Amino acid sequence: MFKRFVHYYKKYKLIFALDMLAAFFIAVIGIGYPIITRLMLSDWIQNEELKYIIIGGVTLVTIYLVRMGLRFFVQYYGHVMGVNMQGDMRRDLFTKLQKLPYSYFDNHETGVIMSTMTNDLFDISELAHHGPENIFIASFTAIGAITYLMIVDWILGLILLAVIPILFFVTWFFRRKFRDAMRRSKKAIAGINARLESSISGIRVTKAFTNEETEQRRFEEANQEYISARRDVFASMGKYFAVSQFITDFFNVLVLVVGGIFLYIYKGIDGFDIADYSTFIVSVGLFINPINQLIMFMEQFESASAGFRRFVALLDEKEETIYNGKKECPNLEGDLVFEHVSFHYDGSDEVLDDVSFHLEKGKTLALVGPSGGGKTTICHLIPRFYFLEKGHIYIDGVDIGEYTLNSLREKIGIVQQDVFLFGGTIKDNILYGKSDASDEEVVEAARRANILDFINSLPKGWDTEIGERGVRLSGGQKQRLSIARLFLKNPPILILDEATSALDNTTEMLIQKSLTELAKGRTCLVVAHRLSTIKNADEIAVISQGKIKEMGNHEALMKQNGIYADLYKLQFKNSDQVIADIEIG
Repeated sequence: MFKRFVHYYKKYKLIFALDMLAAFFIAVIGIGYPIITRLMLSDWIQNEELKYIIIGGVTLVTIYLVRMGLRFFVQYYGHVMGVNMQGDMRRDLFTKLQKLPYSYFDNHETGVIMSTMTNDLFDISELAHHGPENIFIASFTAIGAITYLMIVDWILGLILLAVIPILFFVTWFFRRKFRDAMRRSKKAIAGINARLESSISGIRVTKAFTNEETEQRRFEEANQEYISARRDVFASMGKYFAVSQFITDFFNVLVLVVGGIFLYIYKGIDGFDIADYSTFIVSVGLFINPINQLIMFMEQFESASAGFRRFVALLDEKEETIYNGKKECPNLEGDLVFEHVSFHYDGSDEVLDDVSFHLEKGKTLALVGPSGGGKTTICHLIPRFYFLEKGHIYIDGVDIGEYTLNSLREKIGIVQQDVFLFGGTIKDNILYGKSDASDEEVVEAARRANILDFINSLPKGWDTEIGERGVRLSGGQKQRLSIARLFLKNPPILILDEATSALDNTTEMLIQKSLTELAKGRTCLVVAHRLSTIKNADEIAVISQGKIKEMGNHEALMKQNGIYADLYKLQFKNSDQVIADIEIG
């Protein structure tokens, strides 16, 4: 863990070295005040050396001006280094997220991931900057102060040294509770982020169902958990600081009293005088405050280390690339074969059970059947969103596991029921299909997707902002926009996963026209609940309970008078007849 943390300093070795050098001089300058104080009290004032008194004052002001500049350097450049390191970590984390498989996002909430990306990385960057700097300044200040005070009087110096083990014992005593409370606090803030992300994403559903009070209650539960966790953190902190401050105050009194007794009883003996006594009084804080600062560093360390553990755990997640093949996927013809494919999601029963079929290039296979039967899973296995445990999938006679993921996915286009569009303009979202496409190609893609007239009718045309997830567009407009970016991508294999099931009949007819145009000359896999949309498919497979129950074209399956025929008849009966059949059944 330490090596991985230090790794992020490598790019900033020079600024880090200068930062530590500045911290060293800040610490050294801090010793100047008690030294000059002692000289004034023991020599210059008694001997009426006005010149040296002024020189001493000017010297202190001068070195404090230097320290001011050094502190600016540490604060500014140190924070710049910290935020750059934070940026490097965030970049590594985002890059990692792009390489994680679908299954990771199935099992982890977006808000929790965002909490690591923001809150945890902020704490880590603060430790990266302030940690070494605080340790450096506090250590050298404390060492310098106690060394000088031991020279002045070793007995009082030893009394001051006695504070260190006591303070560290107090820290050790409270550390475990503080660490546990801090971890709970981090988990709670991640829960708040997850709840917030979910509520904002689903705000329209919340308002539609008038469930604002329910969402408020759920958020408040997460909020109260965070408050409770932070209360435990503050309780641990409060107890520690109260006790440690009492110890500091006690030692201040002890030095004051013991030094006073020394001065009263042994005045003049061993050279201990009022100057030495005053030096100790003004220097107690100079020694104890850095010790307290070192101990307070433990709070920052616990917070940041908990975040860094989560950061590293995410970086260590298995990537898709471990399943990456070596071959670059060529220009595919699209001949698709499933051979004894079985699959299940983590923590669930088998979803697909020994599925086999052959879809010839340029042909269309429709998958129908009840929800949860495995239709969408078949679609997700082709671009290798999930990874096979049993069986093989071949495209043009080559196992898809031999291809690199990127080159394989470049040859596959997907249109889903739940279209995802990115915030930005209409043109930006179409260009997502091919970022280097010319304006002519973009216009042609929009024309073939039957959305060109709509775009031209808008006041800002191609530069129209569509809002988050395309909220300013209708369902049909979003679907046609997604089809347009697929025309740009121009893949040889096309997957239509219930692409029109959420649309009204008029819009569905318009979208079907676009999809028919898109499917020309491509190998096409269609998942559909509306059987009227797939009557003309070359092959239809009925999927139920992870198995292919029936397979053939529409006419053949109707003649079998099996599951498909029942589904088809049921969809096209009027509602009264359906009710009558249910009553008879």
